[in-house]
Amino acid sequence: MSLNLRQIEVFRAVMSTGSISGASKVLHVSQPAVSRLLSYTETRVGFPLFERIKGRLYATPEAKRLFREVDHVYLGVQRVNEVAHSLAERRQGVLHVVSSPSIGHVLIPQAIAGLCARYTDARVTFNFLNYAPLQDRLLNHQADIGIISTPIEHPNLETKPLGQSRIVCVCPEDHPLAQRKGPLTLADLRPYPLISYDRESPYGRMVASMYDAAGEPLRATIEVGSPQSACALSQAGGGIALIDEFSLHNWPNGHLVACAVADAPVMTANLAFLRFEPLSQLAQGFVDILRKLMALNGFSLLDAEAGSILRH
Repeated sequence: MSLNLRQIEVFRAVMSTGSISGASKVLHVSQPAVSRLLSYTETRVGFPLFERIKGRLYATPEAKRLFREVDHVYLGVQRVNEVAHSLAERRQGVLHVVSSPSIGHVLIPQAIAGLCARYTDARVTFNFLNYAPLQDRLLNHQADIGIISTPIEHPNLETKPLGQSRIVCVCPEDHPLAQRKGPLTLADLRPYPLISYDRESPYGRMVASMYDAAGEPLRATIEVGSPQSACALSQAGGGIALIDEFSLHNWPNGHLVACAVADAPVMTANLAFLRFEPLSQLAQGFVDILRKLMALNGFSLLDAEAGSILRH
């Protein structure tokens, strides 16, 4: 009754192409060989998979249901091959980096450039991802290291702090708040249109907690999906925004003023990696360069939490 992988492969090819000839081309075998194996497969399962009408094959309802399960198996085999390819790449000096957008626009490209200058035979891939897909890439061995502003809570992943920045209020250079001396309170922001974030997002939750702690009502005029969008809108005159200094560092035009905010929380850039697999020499070299860039740009860890981020 059980099917082997070859029978599954032939059945899927016939279902996908709709014919014996199409399956033979996909599998690079003769049509008689496909026909024989398909007949043998029907014998094994104990029911017909196709009806043959005027020289054409029509899948039976049982075959259609079986195909859905077979497709899952086939995709699993493909995933095994992808992981094997990824593991082979790592042995050849390939590093896959993923990052949340708030941290990665400037510092990570600089670190990658420094790494490639040090390891001239290295190959690096780099992608921006949000929290959930970034975690999935790491767990599925599609990325070696991730840089993220929110620690990942997963038993198979470890996060270590790389650098920190404070939350500041940004506004255009000619804004009244730009002339204020000393840290601002959230009450000082009340008269001005506020650019904020979806409350269900990490940034939205952070801003909401700031306002809750201060006993201030949070009334956003505009909601955006990222600190970069907040910077663009603030510079265009859409309002003021609370962002982290990593994001401000990434802002290319530099025509915004950053005002200190009293009791502002700290944003941490975290390194994320698989807990039970050692980092490659290439990955450790990248982390070393990135840590130095963090310190050079004023993003050193603000307390004794730092330690060695590679100690685990």
